[in-house]
Amino acid sequence: MRSWAIALVVAVPVEAGATLALPGVVGRAVDGGSVWGPGVVLGVGAVAGVVATAAGPAVAAGATVALRRRLLHRVLARGPVPDGHPAGDLTARLVGAAADAGGALPSRVTAVTALLTSLGAILGLGLLSPWLAAAFFAGVVPGVVLIRLFLRDATEAFTRYQETQSELAARMTGALAGLRSIHAAGAGHTETERVLRPLPRLAEAGHALWEAQRRTVWQATLLVALVELAVLGTAGLLLSRGALAPGDLAAAAGWAALGLGLFEQVEALAGIAHAKSGHDRLAELLSLPTPPPGTRELPEGSGELSLIGVTVNDAEGFPLLGPLDLTVPGGRTVALVGRSGSGKTLLAAVAGGLRAPDSGLVLVDGVPLAELTTDQRRRAVGYAFERPVLVGATVGEALEGAGAEETGAALADGFLARLPHGADTPLAELRLSGGEVQRLGLARLLAQRPRAVILDDATSSLDLATEHQVTTALARATRGRTRLVVAHRPQAAARADLVAWLDNGRLRALAPHSTLITDPDYRSTLAGAPTDPATAPVPAPSSAPPPVPAPRPAP
Repeated sequence: MRSWAIALVVAVPVEAGATLALPGVVGRAVDGGSVWGPGVVLGVGAVAGVVATAAGPAVAAGATVALRRRLLHRVLARGPVPDGHPAGDLTARLVGAAADAGGALPSRVTAVTALLTSLGAILGLGLLSPWLAAAFFAGVVPGVVLIRLFLRDATEAFTRYQETQSELAARMTGALAGLRSIHAAGAGHTETERVLRPLPRLAEAGHALWEAQRRTVWQATLLVALVELAVLGTAGLLLSRGALAPGDLAAAAGWAALGLGLFEQVEALAGIAHAKSGHDRLAELLSLPTPPPGTRELPEGSGELSLIGVTVNDAEGFPLLGPLDLTVPGGRTVALVGRSGSGKTLLAAVAGGLRAPDSGLVLVDGVPLAELTTDQRRRAVGYAFERPVLVGATVGEALEGAGAEETGAALADGFLARLPHGADTPLAELRLSGGEVQRLGLARLLAQRPRAVILDDATSSLDLATEHQVTTALARATRGRTRLVVAHRPQAAARADLVAWLDNGRLRALAPHSTLITDPDYRSTLAGAPTDPATAPVPAPSSAPPPVPAPRPAP
């Protein structure tokens, strides 16, 4: 890109210089000078024009790619923040605003060169006669005002257009994500109206932009005609009095047109307005803080996971989680149990570094998780999600090195063997169920071999029989590793060494399932239905733990 930028910065002024020199060279030829001069100047200008025509799009494309890389890197570095921008808005900025901002250099070079060309033409007119320069300057002041008004109106209109476009993209992305629910509820018409509600504002902003361009074009055209008439009329008067030679009249006509060229650069000025609006929208994201990269290595240890004084608040400062202290002993399994909205998934996100706490520390074997390098974090903690996203072009890339051992442990080897191209099967051609995708996510986790494993509803899409098989195989494959499990079924809590019982973002108890099951509130939490404490039956004392409630589907 740098070579194209240099070519652009050199070629555009050379072309402008040749264009600026042409009227003077033609004037000399008319007065009996060399007839080869105009041809040479035209040739130089033509070559420079070809280079500039090729360099402009190349520079814009290179700048757009660089901006998109920076923006994508910043968004990924920030991670899944709760107050982040919607996916549709990010996509609109990545696709549209980056392209607009990428055209900044070509548009500015063109506009600045047009300004310098106009100044050079005015200087040429002044050298011919001060009266010609004075006639030209009569139209400069209204021309400058015209340009400033256009840039103000166009920038404001285009900013509104981009913002509304992002809102429309965000609504569309949300609708596509909930397409099944929309279809099941028969809400297609209502959702269509909701998604398209910003369209009138989009049209209003677009019309305002075109109105600004239309108004500027006709005003500039009228201004150009009046100024040219004034300059040529003055030149004709001077010629009639013998103050100008015939060649000077030809030069004056050419320089008058060039001097007014700046006021005809509506497209370049619109490009500057687009670029400024796009740059401002990208700068909003690029200025967001990102966590500093860690530098520490993971020490030897068993994978003990500790949360000390952890709190998480929403955007208004309302506490969502904590204050909370929790230690998952190395090599042990802790199940997170709680009603919907109690903070289980949020705690799982904080424990693995997907969400930075507003206060407190998360430690792995005594080292703050945030201070570990990216590679060491992957060695420290691994995730399996309810809806894992497969990243890559093929199944093999998505599995990130998972071999027969890992796919077998996740019970994914059976359907993988039936794929037409095996590991080389493109992800775009996959037609997998939710349970099959979950098993691929588990295989990917096992290939990572982290010390601590966090399972966030990672087997919810499996039937009971398959879940039992996968859970058993997963327990064997992760034996000796620390496990934090978001539990929605009583069996998961019963299999864990300890249960962390969450209630309204607080840790209500940390104890074995066999101990907590004697509490009617805990049993009610597992059953997924509230229990009136006043009427809840109190179990008789027994040396054996009470029976585990029958499993019910997760809500």
